[in-house]
Amino acid sequence: MRAIHLVCVVLAASGPVSSAPADSTAAAGMLPAGPGRTVVEARCLGCHDATRLGSPGRTRTGWTNVLNQMMNIGVVLEPSEVRAATDYLAAHYPEQARTAARIVPGEVQLTFAEWAVATKDAFPHDPLATRDGAIWYAGQRRSLLGRIDPKTGSITEFATRVPDSGPHGLTADVAGNIWFTANYAGYIGRLDPKTGSFTEYKLPDTRARDPHTPVFDQKGVLWFTVQGANRIGRLRPASGEVRLVAVPTSRALPYGIVVSSAGVPFFAEFGTHQIASIDPDTMVIREYALPNPDSRPRRIAMTSDDRIWYSDYARGFLGSFDPISGAAREWASPGGPKSQPYGITVLNDIIWYSESNVEPNTLVRFDPRSEKFQVWPIPSGGGVVRNMMPTADGGLVLAESGAGKIALVTIK
Repeated sequence: MRAIHLVCVVLAASGPVSSAPADSTAAAGMLPAGPGRTVVEARCLGCHDATRLGSPGRTRTGWTNVLNQMMNIGVVLEPSEVRAATDYLAAHYPEQARTAARIVPGEVQLTFAEWAVATKDAFPHDPLATRDGAIWYAGQRRSLLGRIDPKTGSITEFATRVPDSGPHGLTADVAGNIWFTANYAGYIGRLDPKTGSFTEYKLPDTRARDPHTPVFDQKGVLWFTVQGANRIGRLRPASGEVRLVAVPTSRALPYGIVVSSAGVPFFAEFGTHQIASIDPDTMVIREYALPNPDSRPRRIAMTSDDRIWYSDYARGFLGSFDPISGAAREWASPGGPKSQPYGITVLNDIIWYSESNVEPNTLVRFDPRSEKFQVWPIPSGGGVVRNMMPTADGGLVLAESGAGKIALVTIK
């Protein structure tokens, strides 16, 4: 199975996809006959096969959103092509029912607090817990950043200076500035929350239109993935210098990214079965193959021993990989092979992640020492939790994209 390039990045990033075929026609990599087939073949199948269209499928509105996002990142579609593709996809790849969540009891207790984002349909993509106790979110579809005060529930939103920027990933520097990837507009942005002013750092390659996930290293250098353009980026805030390098494997879809204790960035290659690292000085990339060629690591996290943990979105597994020894292990996610594990993080060397294709979405806890799972339903349903992270006081924040909410999880 091959994933992506420019057109297909939205199919991978905007909602659940799967390597599991919807029917025998899709399994053969063919599209069913019908009006609009030629448009879909021309725009999508040049860079991935038809199996990614089928599970879980989408409503007509969902396919309309996908096509709109394709055009946001530079795909040119005539109005007649949009209509034809929408009709075809809605008819042949309708939304499928999700698997019922499997709840696993255990000894840990937690509570959820959820807030609806202030602007309707903002589509909170990534969350960010800052040291002052605030929770931020990237409102991708309304081109804004939002700040929640969990004590009062008050929300302040900041519209980006560049329209239709599509803010995606979030991180913060030591001074409290909020940094984001402008997924629709090809730049890295910085917001000063004190003044509300934005600064934009344009990427030096016009093909790099979709910066994805950002992370700071210990020296204050910002690293980020550029999914559709198949690049890894480095931004030095002191000088504003931005450098991009290509990932060796074509169509690798660099996705989630973390930094080791030694200051080495590691990232997931969602388009293939690989994890990779990049030398912080030379920017030379090294790739590590995971044992199963059908694996598709999407998000990654890292424990204190620098072991990488990944959500295998395609196969419904939680995996770990030691880049020093090359040892890898896997555990079947409680929700099964179609559960589509997605957002993942580490808190006190315990793995937390969400299953995005079960109903409702779940929050999963995995203890590497006992190798035991515990699973909770997300109260709002989740709407696909694309990312999560710990808070400074030992909780978790989750972005519930389709539900239009941000969640704070308190662990007792």
